Amino acid sequence: MSEFVNTVQDSIHTGDSSSGSWIIEHIVDSNVLDFEPFGVIHLPSFHFNLFGYSIHLEITKHVIFLWLAAIIVASLLIYTARSYKKSLVPKGIANLIEMIIQFLRDEIVAPTIGEKYVNSFLPFLGTVFFFILTCNLLGLLPYGATATSNISVTASLALLSFFMIQFAGMKKNGVIGYFKGLIPHGVPFFLLPIMFVVEILGLFTKPFALMIRLFANMTAGHVVILALIGLIFILKTPFISPVSIMFALFIYLLELLVALIQAYIFTMLSSLFIGMAIHQEH
Repeated sequence: MSEFVNTVQDSIHTGDSSSGSWIIEHIVDSNVLDFEPFGVIHLPSFHFNLFGYSIHLEITKHVIFLWLAAIIVASLLIYTARSYKKSLVPKGIANLIEMIIQFLRDEIVAPTIGEKYVNSFLPFLGTVFFFILTCNLLGLLPYGATATSNISVTASLALLSFFMIQFAGMKKNGVIGYFKGLIPHGVPFFLLPIMFVVEILGLFTKPFALMIRLFANMTAGHVVILALIGLIFILKTPFISPVSIMFALFIYLLELLVALIQAYIFTMLSSLFIGMAIHQEH
């Protein structure tokens, strides 16, 4: 919360409080980790030439939190797996992870893909769920950043789901059989070219919807919280403070629920699309 206040105050001091640029500044990626009033960390960038092309790579705050999320997810899952060596009934955090995995298996993967394919796709879908959830929750911590509010991150996750969907469909039905199965049975011959184009476009709209849904929902909550807190400094009256803070806290608590729901929706839809690719209509 103190980071929000400092951001708004800086914008007001520079006379830019009405443009909302301070909201964008907080949401977008940057090469700075801001821990005010404790300090600021400037992240490194690298320049090198490869086959005559100049390559510029930057480590940004979203990259840092992606790495942090990956480390947390890997550590939790490895810890849970090793806990079974000590006891068949895990305790504490391992028991919670086991409950979530069982829920994903019984309520998402098995109904949408089928019991036969649970072991094949549960590792991927489970990893996606825990990774997105961790990224979402890290963004709600003080000085945290929500990597899933970056369109590049959500696009990469959607691209992984896209490749998994195509792989699942082609493995089950064959390459030719998979694309042949895209056309609904009984379509008139003269409509086949149009339907084929429509179905091919549909293959890309599915991951696109996953990308935009996750990006938009994780960005919207931060925008609303910042806007509510910013009202205190923009209106410059103490009477608005209790209302703004109460609504901001409400939205913050709602964001905890949204973080879980968005991880669930992304995983559920990915599983559904994989099931549709495997069990095509003939």
